[in-house]
Amino acid sequence: MMKELIKLPCFKDKKRVVIKVGSSTLAYPETGSMNIRKSRALVEVLADLKNSGKEIVFVSSGAQCVGAAKGGFLEKPKDVPGKQACAAIGQTELMKFYSDTFDSYNHKVAQLLLTRDVISNETRRTNVINTFNKLFELGVIPIINANDVVSIKHLDFDENDTLSATVATLCGADLLVMLTDVDGLYDGDPSEEGTKFISEVDKINTEIITMAQGAGSSVGTGGMLTKIEAAKIATEAGIDTVIIGNKDPKLLYKLFESDDAVCTWFKAIKD
Repeated sequence: MMKELIKLPCFKDKKRVVIKVGSSTLAYPETGSMNIRKSRALVEVLADLKNSGKEIVFVSSGAQCVGAAKGGFLEKPKDVPGKQACAAIGQTELMKFYSDTFDSYNHKVAQLLLTRDVISNETRRTNVINTFNKLFELGVIPIINANDVVSIKHLDFDENDTLSATVATLCGADLLVMLTDVDGLYDGDPSEEGTKFISEVDKINTEIITMAQGAGSSVGTGGMLTKIEAAKIATEAGIDTVIIGNKDPKLLYKLFESDDAVCTWFKAIKD
């Protein structure tokens, strides 16, 4: 692969930041159990970013994966009731971990579980927005996931990339950051020789979407294509979007403290 990195802007001035992580960030792929060391390191970075004055919104996948491991399944169930039961088990595990770990850094968290029917209903949508605003006022970190326990496939969020972009628009975010198991967008399969890394995208067009279709990137339910679709939603709403690797949560510091972060920046479309 080839990386010709460009200097990106430092995102220091971005105050309200939505950060999305998937199952591949939070859990061991071999067992599905939570990767405690990596998850704790991520929470530490998010807590520190909060200390710096940023308003953090945390979109976290992983409930089904963690719930399957906790429930004694050898792999995630394929039937809907099984998936929903694992989500119910896993969500409590995730929130206990997040609540305890953020609390150790003197930060409070709140859980919001969303479905498309909530977002599409004007009254419920307004209630969600009002809740976000009050949580920011109180200095609480919202932790978001799809409500997989009641979700119906093809009607709700099948992956959390789209959810993170929707949340970014709902809460008026300045920046959307998606962590994944590759460090950004390539023009093909990143494992193949000669594939080029794309540092900056002015506009998401057919060419960019074609790149994403050939760049398989995640062990979770989403892939690079879903992240590009999410970036399109966010950038069209005027929100800068970044895809960055999940190997070391401390890489997030580079986004806000320097101009040499290895990532792909999708530029917000300004009116």
